[in-house]
Amino acid sequence: MKRKWLWNNKISGVVVVSKESIFKKYIGRIKKSYSSEEFKRLNRLVPFSEFLDVIIENPGLAMLSHERIYNMIISHGTTRKKDDNIDIVTYNFFNEELYGIDDSLVTIVDYFKSSAQRLDTRKRILLLHGPVSGAKSTIVSLIKRGLEEYSMTEEGALYTLLWEKADDSGLYKCEMNESPLNLVPKSDREFFMKEYGIYIEGDLCPKCRKRYKELEDKYEGNVEEIYKHIFAKRILISEQDRIGIGTFQPADPKSQDMAELNGSVNYSKLGKVSDESDPDGWVFNGELNKANRGIMEFIEMLKADERFLYILLTLAQERQIKTPRFPLISADEVIIAHTNESEYKVFVQDPTKEALMDRIIKVDVKYNLRVKDEIRIYEKLLKKEAKESLKHISPNALNVAAMFAILTRLEPPKKMTLEQKMKLYNGESVQGFKEKDLKELKRESKREGLDGISPRAVVNVISNTMIQDEVKCLNSFAVLSNISNSLKKGKFPKINAEERDRYLDLIDMVRKELNEIAKQAVLKAFLASYEPAMETLCSNYLDHVDAYINKEKVKDMITGEELDPDETLMGSIEEKIGNISEARKDQFRASLMASIGTFLRKGEKFSYKSDERLRRAIEKKIFEDNRNNIKLTTFTGAQTDSENLKKLEAIKNRLIDEYGYCHHCAADIMNYIGGLLARGDINFD
Repeated sequence: MKRKWLWNNKISGVVVVSKESIFKKYIGRIKKSYSSEEFKRLNRLVPFSEFLDVIIENPGLAMLSHERIYNMIISHGTTRKKDDNIDIVTYNFFNEELYGIDDSLVTIVDYFKSSAQRLDTRKRILLLHGPVSGAKSTIVSLIKRGLEEYSMTEEGALYTLLWEKADDSGLYKCEMNESPLNLVPKSDREFFMKEYGIYIEGDLCPKCRKRYKELEDKYEGNVEEIYKHIFAKRILISEQDRIGIGTFQPADPKSQDMAELNGSVNYSKLGKVSDESDPDGWVFNGELNKANRGIMEFIEMLKADERFLYILLTLAQERQIKTPRFPLISADEVIIAHTNESEYKVFVQDPTKEALMDRIIKVDVKYNLRVKDEIRIYEKLLKKEAKESLKHISPNALNVAAMFAILTRLEPPKKMTLEQKMKLYNGESVQGFKEKDLKELKRESKREGLDGISPRAVVNVISNTMIQDEVKCLNSFAVLSNISNSLKKGKFPKINAEERDRYLDLIDMVRKELNEIAKQAVLKAFLASYEPAMETLCSNYLDHVDAYINKEKVKDMITGEELDPDETLMGSIEEKIGNISEARKDQFRASLMASIGTFLRKGEKFSYKSDERLRRAIEKKIFEDNRNNIKLTTFTGAQTDSENLKKLEAIKNRLIDEYGYCHHCAADIMNYIGGLLARGDINFD
């Protein structure tokens, strides 16, 4: 009897579907995404005689590993943007996962581009060097995942050899997944290059050579008969199945075996084969064997024992693997390694490592130096696996954490403050500095981004803050406080006392920036309630300026009396603009009226927002006239009249509805700014 696993709906009040029907629904989804036709396409089997026609029609099937990775990256498209007034190409393949390391990514893609053209760079190990949590592993993981997906497309398809054994005992698929083109004799490869533009390199692996010789003996060298028993089988690159992707991680040198890289003895066959050098007496299942046609990742490469490093010399330069008791074995694979700075410093100081050093192309993968990109990193890390039910994140909570992290990574500049440098790097305008200053800053700060607090360490603090019961939502003040406490308690790794004191000073810098950010947020919401008043004030001011310029009277809107232009009113606005002396007021007023005339000629309406200086002056005047009536400290429990309470509620609601605050963090920021204003710690500037 078939079990349906039905639940009692009355228990939970939820409609529950049987597992049987869920399974059917699941199968339906699979059929839509992966039909039998799709299976046949991805597992295509072609006789070798037909495969040559297939590859001539699609020369991309002959791609070598570096070219495959480069084409995979380019297939996602590129985007052009300006950075420091220079056109820079960014690669869409990385855009959704990696932020703020464009220079490093361009260098990496350039390596693949030159290697794809079979220049000498393809004979080098690509070493990603940089601080911890600097995205080195992420870059490699992205490339591996991209290769897996690319191999499922027709443009990225690749095939390997499948043999019918000479003794009719079954089929044999090449353990190294080598290219079927390795069958083409070297004497014929120039013909393929000249006639069809197909470049071929590499020799058959030992086991495939043995299979070929067995068929050759059986059919007495009749090539046509031999090829009837050889097929090209489509394969998909897969890290899980160890096809085209190999990974090596150093361990205890005393216990780690070279077999992890180049295979091991097949003890089950030793009694059947003639000698130990018989290919069937060896299993080509090492990471270097399995990485053929794709990518070999060396995790923390420079921590590995010398025995494991020197096997890379032959692989990098000659594109061959040395296996005990066998000739050199052809391998087409990209070697990507990564290391931290401490291991790299030891490595370069060792003269015995010169040969290996000469076969390395080092790319510095530094920390991001832009606040806006740092925020994107935190958002990605926090949302990747977290539950949607986590606490609300207040606007600028991640911003203050990002500012602190960036400041720890910047080198002190000579001609500006550290805060100004941070803003310039972030693409913000800083008065008194231009683009050429930014370029000079980058030239003089060559180590910048190799030191400082890592994104992972900051996210650890943010996560810890988020789970605290007393924190109703993740707000800027709680994040900054937790960063400070973590520093004082030594929770950030590898920070000495001098660095800790410097980082605590940086928190004071961030707190000043937070004061400004919080003030602007509250003032923006506050002033929105006074929009009509600001329009009226601006209109009155302009009426009096117009009368002053034209030497006319101003009609009082209530009494109808003709009055002289109000110098007190005009002066109260102009003093908020600044730099308008008694001698310059006529010039300023005339230029303002000329600007209004220009708007009118264009058929556009002039308002206080049309002129930045006038807007700031009007806002400042309105705020100062009303600051004593609107006591923001009301939310701490102080008494206030109902009219002011309504305005406070309107400000709070605007923070919630328009600016992304929740009930808790809106109240927090209003109380905070109210306290600062009450103490006179901040002004409207």
